[in-house]
Amino acid sequence: MRIAVVTFDGFNEIDSFVTSHILNRVHVDGWKAEITCPSETVQSMNGVRVTAQQPLEFANEADAVVFGSSRRTRQIAEDRSVMSRLKLDPRRQLIGSQCSGALVLAKLGLLQNLPVCTDLRTRPVVEAAGVRVLDQTFFASFNVASAGGCLSSTYLATWVIWRLLDRSAAETALSYVAPVGEHAQYVSDVIGAVAPFVTGVRPRPNPPPHAGEGEHGAALRAARA
Repeated sequence: MRIAVVTFDGFNEIDSFVTSHILNRVHVDGWKAEITCPSETVQSMNGVRVTAQQPLEFANEADAVVFGSSRRTRQIAEDRSVMSRLKLDPRRQLIGSQCSGALVLAKLGLLQNLPVCTDLRTRPVVEAAGVRVLDQTFFASFNVASAGGCLSSTYLATWVIWRLLDRSAAETALSYVAPVGEHAQYVSDVIGAVAPFVTGVRPRPNPPPHAGEGEHGAALRAARA
């Protein structure tokens, strides 16, 4: 399972780094979350420069795609030179957003009539685009999800792990990052918030193997679908 953590120039470090870190706490052969960018390097809202692990097109073949927020998301969502490179399919991919990343979901036509979660600063912009914003941390419908607030990274990562693997894997990943002394309550709260959007959801359609992944990768997909 390969996951694209889409990271744009002006990105929020918490969104990309925390989500990527939690996702990579899963120790399963073939599982990897990677920082995915439209350029070779991007700079965060606080001047942290990172090198892309994957180009933006990687998102088109990934099993899951997570859009973090950026101070420039609104402009990026209107930039055809960037958006035209994204060819996502919620029938075979999990696709999620955090905070202003919801603007990208809307621009790509992935929301249809779905409401979203976003941060307080982005909310008026999302609503102006005709999308209903929920006053809650996390929401998902089938293969599309959104989270609101910088520290909601844990909810989005939990949803991805739970949907691609199972609840136990999500709880294990959370256990690595839960605050000492608050471990049980922290994990319980996150799991409790995500559970209504996972329980009873139909299995994710099994996509075709990536080119060159071999029999092992195909077998892993079949086992985890």
